[in-house]
Amino acid sequence: MDPLDGTTNFLHGIAHFAVAIALERNGTVVAGLVYNPANDEMFVAERGKGAFLNDRRIRVAARARPADAIVACGLPHYGRGDLALARNEIAAAQRAFAGLRRFGAATLDLAWVAAGRLDAYWERDLSPWDLAAGLLLVREAGGFISDIDGGDAIMQKGNVVAGNETMHRELLRLLQEAGKAAGKEAAEAATSP
Repeated sequence: MDPLDGTTNFLHGIAHFAVAIALERNGTVVAGLVYNPANDEMFVAERGKGAFLNDRRIRVAARARPADAIVACGLPHYGRGDLALARNEIAAAQRAFAGLRRFGAATLDLAWVAAGRLDAYWERDLSPWDLAAGLLLVREAGGFISDIDGGDAIMQKGNVVAGNETMHRELLRLLQEAGKAAGKEAAEAATSP
């Protein structure tokens, strides 16, 4: 449970924050809810029963061309996270997609992917309560979601990539290439005088 995802947004009067609740049974998330009280939007999903926004069925966007896609991401705060890696990832995404956004509430970003408002999303350094409800929403809305390595250790690793099949695959490829480039840059910097 996350009683207030997007705390900074809330404190600044930005209406992009939410309450997130998920139920995990035997290591599997089986129910999830994300509620934005500012917009009275309630996203809910139950394993095997679909995803809904205010009682209307939702699906991930069907866009197939990255050049038409809007993608959201998280940004590391100065002094936390890998800033060089983030810069490489952002540059790669900016070259490939129509637009890049940073909203500040992971649970809502995932809900927006599930509802087709965003075509894809990635972020690092998240907690399980930031991910659990949104993970199920995306899957139940027909989307693909993984950790940045393409595996299923999302909550253990604290990073996520989500979208429809095409956008998920393309974003994974871009992020992995950006990661290799950042690693190479770091190695070169460490060996230069």
